Amino acid sequence: MRCRTQTVSAIVFVLLFASVAFAQQTKKAPKKPAPFNWVNKLPKNASKAIQHATFHSDANDTEVGYCILLPPGYSQKKNDDQRYPVVYWLHGGRPGSETKNISMVKYIEPAMKDAKIPPMIYVFPNGGKLSHYDHAEFKGEQAFLELINHIDATYRTIADRKGRAIEGFSQGGRGAGRDMFKYPELFCSAAPLGGGHQHEKRISESEGAESNNLTISPPWNNTWDLAKKYTEKKNAPKLRILVAVGTEDFNFEANQEWSKHMKSLGIDHEFVIVPDIPHSSQKMYEKIGDHILNFHVESFRQSGGLSRPI
Repeated sequence: MRCRTQTVSAIVFVLLFASVAFAQQTKKAPKKPAPFNWVNKLPKNASKAIQHATFHSDANDTEVGYCILLPPGYSQKKNDDQRYPVVYWLHGGRPGSETKNISMVKYIEPAMKDAKIPPMIYVFPNGGKLSHYDHAEFKGEQAFLELINHIDATYRTIADRKGRAIEGFSQGGRGAGRDMFKYPELFCSAAPLGGGHQHEKRISESEGAESNNLTISPPWNNTWDLAKKYTEKKNAPKLRILVAVGTEDFNFEANQEWSKHMKSLGIDHEFVIVPDIPHSSQKMYEKIGDHILNFHVESFRQSGGLSRPI
């Protein structure tokens, strides 16, 4: 009887071992990020309203792609003399691609078509290999500055800070947070959303080390130190700032802490906590998209960047 019991136990063990081994073999390997390219094709499911184009980046000595949403009526002859404010929407994730986050168009275009917001131009840059940073030979930040000049030279923009806003989510929220403080002369409105400011703080406190494998140079190029530098600038233009994060976002506490940091420096801003949403730009827009869109509208209105009322 004992022998039979041992045999059954052995069979069960073998079956369990085989099932575990099979599960390990069939388990999907972690998805590798797509290789970085400065120019990327529009996906087949992209909105027909979005256009893709390139410009030459002197800083990177190559063509760089961007996506652009022109407002309804932009191409109509009756609007030939009409100029429009521009919102630059910085994508999340690494490496960069101009096609990331263009799905946000599905919230923006209908709002313009339905006259909920005035006609505006939205631009989606390629943030470079290390999104929205100048790092090694990939200069994402410099490409962004060059892109602004290209957009103003190519399209009927209000080519002034009173007609420019910056927005972004996740890595793009970090990028928007840095750029708004570094270049307040370029933007009147900024909406850094869902940014991982705990990483920015680590860079500040660790001589530029974001992780064991990545060091940012210069080390003060982070949303904590740049906030302080902004307050120390003489006659720095005032920014309208909207920070938003979901309560289920893994960056929730970091945004709370960053907001407290800005308050301690006397930087006026609106901090919106969005209940019950995770780390998702689309879920955020489903909850407070109208508020974000109209935040920029009000910024343009206050700055004088709206050429005519809606």
